Order: sequence, then structure tokens, then C-alpha cells
Amino acid sequence: MTLPQLTEVVKGCGEPLFRAKQVFGWLQKGVHSFEEMGNVSKTLKEKLKENYYVSNVSIEKRLDSSVDDTVKYLYRLSDGEYIESVVMKYKHGYSICISTQVGCRMGCGFCASTIGGLCRNLTGGEMLSQITEAQNDLNIRISNVVLMGMGEPLDNYENVMRFLSLVSEEDGLHIGMRHISLSTCGVVDKMKLLEKEKLQITLSVSLHAPNDEIRSQIMPVNRKWGVVELLEACKSYIKTTSRRISFEYAMIYGINDSDACASELSKRLKGMLCHVNLIPANDVHDQYTKSNVTQIHRFQYILENNGINVTVRRTLGSDINASCGQLRAEK
Repeated sequence: MTLPQLTEVVKGCGEPLFRAKQVFGWLQKGVHSFEEMGNVSKTLKEKLKENYYVSNVSIEKRLDSSVDDTVKYLYRLSDGEYIESVVMKYKHGYSICISTQVGCRMGCGFCASTIGGLCRNLTGGEMLSQITEAQNDLNIRISNVVLMGMGEPLDNYENVMRFLSLVSEEDGLHIGMRHISLSTCGVVDKMKLLEKEKLQITLSVSLHAPNDEIRSQIMPVNRKWGVVELLEACKSYIKTTSRRISFEYAMIYGINDSDACASELSKRLKGMLCHVNLIPANDVHDQYTKSNVTQIHRFQYILENNGINVTVRRTLGSDINASCGQLRAEK
């Protein structure tokens, strides 16, 4: 719940309104029950227990990378489902990649999150809880959030908007919108809704191919919204928000990593306020393997030579399968 909603709840319980901030503060600290709310009156706790519950995540498994400081969590939800989050350490601080759904229905061929399809959406509170649980476990302050774990954020639009409201709340974690990235595989109708919100988040678009033929082969969503329509939506988003879009591009051997693909991608993106993030693909299904290092750098060179801003993503937590979906699939 947001602070205004909690205020109405406390008011309905016949308690002083300042209690709402106390309850909100405890929830933002990641408590698992009303009993843990130290300065909240016993009477209010009892009234809250009668009608409400705290559905925070709990750590089922934690994997620590021996290669870097990456930590991967398998979280258990109150209904017994499982999701994943990954905490990464950078020079600027700690960043967390959180899940927005249990599973995913988008069916991208190279992604482990979609194995088994979609089970259900996460609530805004369950998204927030992934952050607080990691902070409490590692005794750190997380400053950056990436909605790029399990699930398609824009397929769970209302709950994601609730999460963004909660996580940026001044009396809560107070993580600014400019420190939040949201990734989508290209759900164009929801991108248009997001555009109207005019949020200062970074929008990451999972492009992964320069044309419909290749993209439809690996990403079913492209059969509904093709590359041209998707890029038009991106241009509109940039114009409205004045925010640069980041295009994610998983490098898959023999599928989308040719020189011709790099040249075609350059033409598609020329003149856009954007950045391309080349990602060595994860070996999830037998038919897809990551491109070799030489070809990735050649792809990067062609893009740069055509005036496209591009980087190759550093692989973090490679020894603990830090890409979301893999640990849940094993479980």
C-alpha cells in the first residue's frame, strides 16, 4: 500500500494518523509480520492482523559468486512460488535486478524465465520486498534498480506503476526515477501508456534483431508488433520524455550476429537518441549459443563505425548462473 492508502486504513481503525507513517516505515524496512513493528501500538497491530497481511519474500537460496561480488537470490513467495533477483556491485554502488512476474508468457527462445510460461503477476509490494530483503541480508544500501529479471514488466503494468510509486517514496527507500531502468521486449501498447506517464526512468528495449524475419524467429512478441512499429514507438517515447533509450541485443551465434545484421541495425537506429548494449547470450536452450568474442567485437566495431553508441555488457556472476530464470527452473 501507498502512504495515503495506509493513512485511510489507520483512520478506519480509529488510530492517530501518525501511525500510518510508522507502519509504512516498517514495511519499507522489510518486516515479515506486524509483530515486528516495534513502535506500533498492540491495538493497531491486532486490527491490522484481522484484515491485512504482509506478503514479503523470503530467501530460499543464496548464491555468492567467487568471480566478483554478484549475489543471486532465489526467493520464496507466500503462496509457495519462486522468483529470482540479482545484486551487483559497481563503482557507483549496488544495483539490483528484480523480477516482476512469476515466470513469463512472452516465449523468447533464448530466455530461461519463460520456461513453463506465466504463473502470475507480482504485486508492487513483492517487487519492493526483493530490494529490502537483499539490503537486510547483505547489510547494504541499494541505489539502483533494474526491472529486468523474470517476467515482462509492461505485461504487469498496474503493479509495476505501484512499485515505482512505492520505491521512490520520500518516506521509504527514496530511490529516484533516474536510478531505475525498466526493460521490455516490445509491448507497444503499454509503451505508449508509459510514455504518457513521462517518468524519468531509463527504458530498455530488448531488440535482439534488426529485422522481422530474425526477430519473429526468436521473439514471438514481434509477430504482433514488428520492428518498424516498435522503433516508431521508441522514437515517440524519446520525443515525449527526452530520455535516451537503451537497446538490449543478445548476441546469438549464427542467428543475429553477422556483419549484415550489424549494418542493418546501424541503419535502423541512425539518428536516434539511443545506446546499444551487446550481451553475450546465455546457453539456455540447445539451439542457441553465445557468439564468440571476436564476432561480438566486430559487431561492436561496425555499429561504432556507423555512429551508434554501443558497449558490450560485462558478464557478472557467470559461475552462479546470474541470469534470471535459471535457478528457478532448477528448483
